Amino acid sequence: MMKLETKFRALLAGAALLGGTWACFAANGPAPAPAPPVLAAMQAELDRSMAALSTADPAAYFISYTVSDRQYSEVSGSNGALLSSADNRARWLEVQSRVGTYQLDDTHKLGDRPPSWTSPGTSVAIDDDIPVLRREIWRETDRQYRAASGALIKVKTSQQVQVQTAEGAAPDFSREEPHVSMGPRVEIHVDRKPWEERVRRYTAAFSKSPTVLNSIATFTALAMNQYQVNTEGTKLAFGQVHYRLELFVQTKAPDGMDIDRYTNFDWLDPKDAPDDKTVLESVQKLIQEAEALDKAPLVEPYAGPALLTGRAAAVFFHEVFGHRAEGFRQKDISEGQTFTSKVGERILPDFISIKDDPTEASFGGQMLLGYYPFDDEGVPSVNVPLVDHGVLKTFLMSRSPLVNIPHSNGHGRRQLGYVPVARQGNLIVSSSQTMTNDQLRQKMIGLLKQQNLPYGLMIDDIEGGFTFTGRGQPQAFQVTPLVVYKVFADGRPDQIVRGVNIVGTPLVSLTKIVATGDKQEIFNGYCGAESGSVPVSAVAPAILISEMEFAKKETSTDRPPILPPPAHDPEVKGQQP
Repeated sequence: MMKLETKFRALLAGAALLGGTWACFAANGPAPAPAPPVLAAMQAELDRSMAALSTADPAAYFISYTVSDRQYSEVSGSNGALLSSADNRARWLEVQSRVGTYQLDDTHKLGDRPPSWTSPGTSVAIDDDIPVLRREIWRETDRQYRAASGALIKVKTSQQVQVQTAEGAAPDFSREEPHVSMGPRVEIHVDRKPWEERVRRYTAAFSKSPTVLNSIATFTALAMNQYQVNTEGTKLAFGQVHYRLELFVQTKAPDGMDIDRYTNFDWLDPKDAPDDKTVLESVQKLIQEAEALDKAPLVEPYAGPALLTGRAAAVFFHEVFGHRAEGFRQKDISEGQTFTSKVGERILPDFISIKDDPTEASFGGQMLLGYYPFDDEGVPSVNVPLVDHGVLKTFLMSRSPLVNIPHSNGHGRRQLGYVPVARQGNLIVSSSQTMTNDQLRQKMIGLLKQQNLPYGLMIDDIEGGFTFTGRGQPQAFQVTPLVVYKVFADGRPDQIVRGVNIVGTPLVSLTKIVATGDKQEIFNGYCGAESGSVPVSAVAPAILISEMEFAKKETSTDRPPILPPPAHDPEVKGQQP
C-alpha cells in the first residue's frame, strides 16, 4: 500500500533528497570544486575494494557508496507552549555490492517471495578524518559483499525450479553512463529562539477558539549533502536546502468524528519565510473551517458527478495513475500491472497529458518538493513524458530495467535505509481543453440534471490518500478529503459536509474525467511506499468526473470533552485573579 501525506514525518526519519538548490560543474565548464575529504575517502576505499572483490568468488561486478550528511533544526510548539527545540547532524553510509552480472545478480526477485526493501547501512563519523571514514566503509563493504554472495546462491538455485515471466528475463541492473559533478557544500544557520516564540504565538492563536482540542506548529530546516561514487565512474557531491512550517489543528464534532485541518509553507531561502501576518491569517482560516466542519452534516455514501479542485485532483492522479506508472511494478509478478501492456494505448481522455519532471524546482513561483538533481542511484533526473494526449508512452524507471526499457530515467529514489526503486518526483498534469471554475460548475449541474441527482460533491481540500497495486488486493484507491461541499442541482448555495472518502478503481475512474479547469494547483507532500517516504509534488488542474464513488469515513465514537477548555470555562474565568 502506498500512502501520500502532507506532514513532514519523513524528515525526522531521515528523508532522502528534498527540493532545493544545487550546483553542478560539467567537465567543459568552470573548474570543479575540490573533492571533499569524505568523497576522497569513499573513492580510495572503492578502488581498493573493487580491485580485490572483482576477482573473488563470486565476483563483485558493481560497488557503490553513498554518504548522506544531514543537518537539521526543528522547533515544535503546541497550544501556546514549546514542545521541543533541537539541532542535529548525522552521516549515513550505504554500500551496494552486487555480485553476478548485470543480467543476473544477487538482487533478482525470487518468485512471489516479497523482496527486502530495507537497505542495511550504518552511521559514520561526522569528522572529515579520512582513515576513520575508510575503516568504516571497509567494514560495511565486507558485510554487504558477504550478504550478496549468500543471496546469489539462492537466486541461482531458484532459476532451476521456477518459471520465469517475460519481464523476469529483463536484466537485474542497467548499465549507465558515469556522471561527475562537484557542487559546493550547503549549510543551514538557524537561530531557533525566534522560531520558539513564533510557534508559541501561532498555537496560542489556535487556542482562542473554544472548539480547538489540540494545535501544533512545527518549523523544520534541513540541509542534505549527498556524496556518491561507484565503480562505473560516477562521482557526485551535491546539496539541497529546504525549510518548512506546518500548522495543524484538531477539533471534534458532537458525534465524535475527529476534524483535522492542516496547512504548510515551504521555502528555500531564509528571507522567503512567511511573515506573522500571513501565518496568522492561515491560522484563522483553519479555525473557521474546523468550526464549520464541526457543525456540518454527515453526507451519505454517494455515486455521481464530482468536482475536484486542483490540489485534490493532484492527489487523485498521484494515487490512481502515478504509482501504477512506476517501472519496477511492471516486472513484479505479485503486482497488479494495470498499465504494463498498455503502452501506446489510450488510458485517459485525449485532452490530458502527464509528465514527471523532477528537474523543475518550482512551478508558477511555488517550490516543488519533488525536485532533485540526481536520483539515489547517481543518475541525473529526467523529464519523462508519461501520457501524451491520453496515450500511455512509458514508465518511470530506476536502474531495474524492463525488456523494452533498458535504462533508468532518473527516478530511482529512497528514504535513508531503503533500497531505491522507481518513484514519482514532480507529477505534472496538463490539459489542452480547459474551462473556468464557473463553467466547470455549470457543466457539473448539467450532469446532475441528466442523471436526475439532487446534488454532486465538490472536493476543495485534501489530506492525502493511498492505493493498492498488488494482485492479492483489490486494485483500488482511496483519497481522503478534508473539505467537501454539496453542489445542488437547483442552484441553492453550496453546503459544507463531512464524513466521506473517495474510493474507486483506476481504469474506470480515469476514463470518467469529462472536463478540466484552467488553473493548475500544487500538492507538496511525502509519499510512503516500498522504498520508504520520499518528498513529492503533484500538479493538476481541477477535474470534473462524471461518476465517482464516496464511502463513509472511519470515525471515532468518543464524544467531545465534557468540560470546555479552562480558558473558555466561565466558572474558571471567574476564579482567576
